[in-house]
Amino acid sequence: MKVEGARIAAFLRNPGTARGVLLHGEDEGLRRERAEALVVAAAGARDDPFRVSVVPREAASADPGRLAGEMAAISMMGGRRAVWLRDATNTLATAVEAALAVPGDSLLVVEAGSLRPTDRLRALFERRPDAAAIGCWPETGADLRASIAATLKELGVAADPDALAWLADHLGADRGITRREIEKLALSVGPGGRVDVAACEAVVGDHAALDLDAALFAAMAGDLARADRALRLAMAEGANPVTIVRTALRHLQRLSLALAEELHRLSPKEAARRARPAVFFRHEQDFARALAAWTAPRVAVLSDRLLAAEASCKTTGAPDALIAARAVHEIARAASRRG
Repeated sequence: MKVEGARIAAFLRNPGTARGVLLHGEDEGLRRERAEALVVAAAGARDDPFRVSVVPREAASADPGRLAGEMAAISMMGGRRAVWLRDATNTLATAVEAALAVPGDSLLVVEAGSLRPTDRLRALFERRPDAAAIGCWPETGADLRASIAATLKELGVAADPDALAWLADHLGADRGITRREIEKLALSVGPGGRVDVAACEAVVGDHAALDLDAALFAAMAGDLARADRALRLAMAEGANPVTIVRTALRHLQRLSLALAEELHRLSPKEAARRARPAVFFRHEQDFARALAAWTAPRVAVLSDRLLAAEASCKTTGAPDALIAARAVHEIARAASRRG
């Protein structure tokens, strides 16, 4: 089954009799946060050696029976156990299915990246009544502002409306990173303090994300020179090659949806506002140029190439920074060829 929206928080606190939960999506920090919550709900703690077994992907791949064996184990101290599989892929679907078939009450918590509805691992959890799948996607817009405000309140500080808007424009791609940046911000203003835009600009280290977004909007608009300059800055600030490719895929997904909804018929401002997620005003013109430059079939072809590039970054041993840079350059060159 799928667990979505308002049901997620309650399910994380109490997964009931569910035997397995898949956490999938682009937001690695949110996946990890939710995985930890499920492990604690089942086993009482995230690091109890008697009730929690963490299984890396490599270990599960090397020993296909490892997951089933862990699910069959009984805690020496009593209580429900949690088996935590990290960085899972479709290649582990058979082992995961065997683990879910093991009798008992152990909870299998699986973290995975972005999965399509037809991917075997995701379909396995969505179709079983004793399992659940939860999408973990970057928050945007009002949801992101509300999360930031709640975190600041939890840390004992308030924020000006302009500061919340600034933070929502500059954070959100990864829940873990967002949380760390907000914690730094709260520490800088002190308990009972108030966050303003100046404090945000002084503390929040989002330069790599800003440069990466600038690079990808320029690439989608067909401006190779500007895309290359921004990409170099993003890499100098520490942007991860796999993150670059994944972010490029998200840009293409947004463009594909915008083309399907014929947003190119609207003004740049209105198209940017209606895009999902919405486009920040400084990128309105680039987004409008991208809508004019691309067609849905060409977006689909390039998305497949980026998926292959992401796999190459992880598996081929080739320089991943070069693979990521080539992917961004290919977007820019494809956009400039129009038609």
